[in-house]
Amino acid sequence: MRWLQRLLSGRRVQLDPGRQQALLRDVQYRYGAHAQIRFPEQVEAVTGMLNDDDGLVVAARIVSQVADEAYADLQAQAHEIHRRTGRRLLVHRRNYRPLWKEAGPYLRWPLFALPSGFHPYAQVAAAVAVVGSRASRLQRVTDPSPLLTRMFEVLDLTTAGWEYGRVRVDTDAAALVDRLISSAAQILAAMDDPPRLPPPVRELMRRNNTLDLHDPSGPRAVGGINLGATMRERLLV
Repeated sequence: MRWLQRLLSGRRVQLDPGRQQALLRDVQYRYGAHAQIRFPEQVEAVTGMLNDDDGLVVAARIVSQVADEAYADLQAQAHEIHRRTGRRLLVHRRNYRPLWKEAGPYLRWPLFALPSGFHPYAQVAAAVAVVGSRASRLQRVTDPSPLLTRMFEVLDLTTAGWEYGRVRVDTDAAALVDRLISSAAQILAAMDDPPRLPPPVRELMRRNNTLDLHDPSGPRAVGGINLGATMRERLLV
């Protein structure tokens, strides 16, 4: 692995697994849907906590754990639908869109009810921001390739949730998507041999429609987001 060779050949990175675990617990239990502060303030607080190499490792762990938990949840939902109806659904992590196109009305969007309690608009958004802002440092502490794959999975789930899963497109949701796209672009730019963009991203890039963004606390539209244009601008470099 190139990232491991770079890590071994470069200056040693001082990491503290005990501190990482303490940071992870603190982020997990202090923030989320139960916290009495708005999601943007939570994101700011968590990014401030994860501002060194140990924090970068924790941020990468959060993103990967969330993607793994979401996949396990969708598999469980697919198995339950098959048990009740006989209908067999295929759950492919590289492209969730076919699953949501086929069974969106019968599926529960998994990111609002993860076993870890991480919230997509709080801890997840902060973790994504951290790994993007420190993308040049990422290869010193972990392999960026699987992390990038997990980030694209979360992006795929979020955008599919907007389109097929009745997930409200508000400014908190848009902030998560914006961070996912920007951070993925930063990681790609820092990689020696970046992978090809996954199918859901390429599909959305071919679009040019604008979605209304709503205020999180009310029905009022406060702006718009063009996913295809945003992805083309940041990911096609």
